Formats: sequence, C-alpha cells, structure tokens
Amino acid sequence: MRVVNWQLQSYLCLMEKNKIAVLGLGYVGLPLAVEFSKHFKTIGFDINSRKVGLIQSGNDPTKEIGDDALSQALKYGFFASSNAEKIKDCNIYIVTVPTDIYPDKTPNLEPLQSASETIGSMLKQGDLVIYESTTYPGCTEEFCIPILEKASGLNLNTDFGVGYSPERINPGDKQRNVTNIIKVTSGSCKEVEKKVVSLYQTIVKAGTHLAPSIKVAEASKAIENAQRDINISFMNELAMIFDKMEINTTDVLAAASTKWNFLPFRPGLVGGHCIGVDPYYLAWKAKQLGHDPQVILSGRKINDSMGLHVASSVVKQMQQKGIPVNGSRALILGFAFKENSSDTRNTRVIDVYLELKEFGLNVDIYDPLVDKIAVKRDFGVTILETVELDDYQAIIVAVRHDCFADIKPNTPVCFGL
Repeated sequence: MRVVNWQLQSYLCLMEKNKIAVLGLGYVGLPLAVEFSKHFKTIGFDINSRKVGLIQSGNDPTKEIGDDALSQALKYGFFASSNAEKIKDCNIYIVTVPTDIYPDKTPNLEPLQSASETIGSMLKQGDLVIYESTTYPGCTEEFCIPILEKASGLNLNTDFGVGYSPERINPGDKQRNVTNIIKVTSGSCKEVEKKVVSLYQTIVKAGTHLAPSIKVAEASKAIENAQRDINISFMNELAMIFDKMEINTTDVLAAASTKWNFLPFRPGLVGGHCIGVDPYYLAWKAKQLGHDPQVILSGRKINDSMGLHVASSVVKQMQQKGIPVNGSRALILGFAFKENSSDTRNTRVIDVYLELKEFGLNVDIYDPLVDKIAVKRDFGVTILETVELDDYQAIIVAVRHDCFADIKPNTPVCFGL
C-alpha cells in the first residue's frame, strides 16, 4: 500500500506541484536549471557563493546561455542560492555536481557524497532524486542511494525514487544544447522511469531514450567519452610518429579523409571534465572487477603526454631555425580545455605551459574567453589582458577559438593544434 501511495503522490507532484532544485550550477547545471524554470518553479544551488552572486546579478559565469537568457529567467522566478535551506521544500532534486579524479587517477566522489547528504537531510515522502553527474556503472545504486537512505531514514521505491540521466552538454557548442540533444533516462523502478521521462520531455525537444537500468545509463555515458578519448589518442600517436618522419600530420589526415568511412578526428590536448576524466572511472571499476583495461589506459597515457610533445616540437623548430631557446618569449593562445569555451577544468594547456618553462622559455598566455581570476586561483598563472604578437619568438595556438581564426602571426615559430 505504501508503494501505491508514493506512486500516486509522486505523480501528482510531478504534474502539478513540481518544485525543482538543481545542485551544481556549472556548464551542465545552470543551462538545465534555466530551461526547467520556463516550466516549473526552479532553484539553483551551488556551494560557490561567488558564482551564485554572479548568477543572481544576471551574469552567466559559464557563457553557455548568455546574460540575456539568464536575466529573463531571473525575472520570471528562477533564483540561485548557496544556502541549502532554500531547497528543502523542493520535491525534485537534480544533481549535476562535477566528478573529478584524485592525483592517483581514482574517482573523487566527494561532491556526489556531499550533494547526496544534503538532499538526504531534507528528503521527504514522494520526492524524486535524479543524478546527471558522470560516473562509473553502479555508482548511483552502490554509493549514492545508500547515502540518501541513511541520511533520510527513508527507503528507495517505497518512500522516494531515484533516476539517472547522464548529461550530454558540449561546452561552447551553441548548436547542441540541453534542449536538442537526445536525453538518456533511467529509473529505480518502472514508475520512476515514467516520471523521469515525463519530466525531461517538457524541455528536451530531441526526445528521450529509456535505458533498461540505471547501470546501463551510467555505462552509456562512460563509453561515449572513452571512445572519443581513444580515437583522439590514436591521432595524437600518429602526430608523434609523423613528427619524427617530418611529415605534416594535417596533410596526412586531409588525404585520408577522402575515403568515405575515415573518421575525422584530429590530434589535440584532451582535457575537460569529461573526456580527460571519465575513462579513469570506467578503468577503476574494471580493475575492481579484476579486469585490466589496457586499451582505455593506453589511450589516456598517450593523451596525457601530449603537452610534452607540443612543447618539444616547438623547441625543435626553434633550434632548427637557430633561435636560442633559453630566454626567448613564447605565447600560448587559448587556455580553455576546448575551443569556443570558457571552461578551464582539467585543461591540458597547463602542461604545455609548464613544459615550455622547463625548457627555459618565458611564456605568456592569452585567452579572452576564460575567467582570469579563476585561472590565477586554480592554476597560478596569469592570463594577459591584451597581446602584441610581434613580441614573441614562438606562438602556440593551443585552442582553436573562433576569435583566433584571423590571427596571422609574423613569428619565426608558429605551432597550431
């Protein structure tokens, strides 16, 4: 009888009385919260009070939705807070906190734990919790749900439901956003599955795909990123090989791409909160099960070494042209982890910067898109406000922002990814 009551109560809440809390207002959470605020009462929660202050003043710190869209959402009732008391009367909690790794490449589940404890402390009969944070298959059921049950004293599928719907936001991509990317959904029971699908269909125009279990939904996101990581690592290894042969990798790829089934990946620095991190989650879980994930980890090893390759290639070009390395000035264009994004999480541009400094160069960085204060705080490096290209002996285009497209440096050494 309690299950039936919960299902009825949950259905009424979903259709008529939704009040949504989105925990984590980053590149995934803020666009999601703004979209939901067009249909339901929505509150954004983040422990970063500076970020919350920017959002409340109508300044989009992610640059994903823009100040105008954010201001419009605030005008019609959306608000952000770093006070957990503000979300205690919500009935749907969506978790979009970051999932990072420790220095030893094992999963850092502290943000997930903290978010689950916060929700658990205020969880009520009939509430729904949905996790979007990328993690390893099994994490929601083995790690998050026990925290919810312990903190709340309630029981899964009797008192509350849990769903998992992996985020697919592509930072910096204005064409593919939360509304036009197919959403994978899953739930802890059949009734929860229906609620999760119904909820996301209010904002996702592209439609939804119901996975048969939470583990399947978790695994689908893990392999999306691992597959891309492995493909890029192959291109990076080719670039290293062709560099030794003094062959232009771009020319090789242009020729190979004339075949209809050639996959158009490019060499590059692989960072960010997904591709550079998520394969380690899958690899960690595989090891827990006694399997050695050789392909996944070999790809990670190659991609993590790309910073040294870029720096070494620049130094090699300088030496070939008779330019003294020690004391020369080098400029890195771009510090975000990918093009047309302000996101610097796990950016591997920092590897190029540190390697060049090890070679004895004086290195500057210019990126008009990133948060200069945050970069200084998180990485200890200064981003230039303006730049004079003629002041440098070497320029490295590390991130292909559109704003760099027309730059034509008259510099002895120019290296572009």
